[in-house]
Amino acid sequence: MNEDEIKKNIFQLLKKIAPDTEPSALKPDENIRETLGIDSFDALQFIIAISEKLGIEIPEKDYGKTDTVNNLVGYIKNKMGV
Repeated sequence: MNEDEIKKNIFQLLKKIAPDTEPSALKPDENIRETLGIDSFDALQFIIAISEKLGIEIPEKDYGKTDTVNNLVGYIKNKMGV
């Protein structure tokens, strides 16, 4: 899976969790939760959805590494060995 495919998955899942937002308009270093106005429950649902869709485990201690699109893509690539 390449970076564009990872981003596509991220944006699709964010859109499901926050349907009134436009995730693809996020700048790479913007805080996802703050910019899209996602509460902690929805943020957790998003992390779980990413884990399930991509078949990776994201432990709670790593949630802080998933705060921006750039950080999340890098984290996923690392977890997947890409």
